[in-house]
Amino acid sequence: MTAVFSDDVVAAVTRHMNDDHGDDALLICRSLGGRPEATAARTTGVDSGGMDFAAVVDGAEVAVRVPFAAPITERAQIRLEVVRMYREACAALGVPPRGEPGGEH
Repeated sequence: MTAVFSDDVVAAVTRHMNDDHGDDALLICRSLGGRPEATAARTTGVDSGGMDFAAVVDGAEVAVRVPFAAPITERAQIRLEVVRMYREACAALGVPPRGEPGGEH
């Protein structure tokens, strides 16, 4: 059973992801979400088991679920897990992560 964070936490996480990390969400959807053809992505939800996105594929939005490496129970763990997913996606796609030489994207 997947635990659910409060509506306030989900809203704050999705707002932050969409306002500040839209490019990261796209990389995660292209790699870990199995949608390499995605042209845009937005975060739509989060729970203890993973993060949900709406990715644009061939001009239409499709739901993408990316599970976390392990269930999380605390809000602070969300950031750590999203950073892990972002770095894993960058490595899989051959994109240098931000903060590394050539990592401006």
